[in-house]
Amino acid sequence: MPHHKLTLPEKTCPVCLRPFLWRKKWARDWDRVIYCSKRCRSSGRHDSKLT
Repeated sequence: MPHHKLTLPEKTCPVCLRPFLWRKKWARDWDRVIYCSKRCRSSGRHDSKLT
């Protein structure tokens, strides 16, 4: 029987505008997670998309 993920919370990264899902490593800090990756966090908030 395949493993199906439950519906996980989702946020949108303000830098790349991509949606990202809750991860177990963010369980304690999900309310404070803003960016989807280290790259986006180091870029800061921009209006343009990263390529």
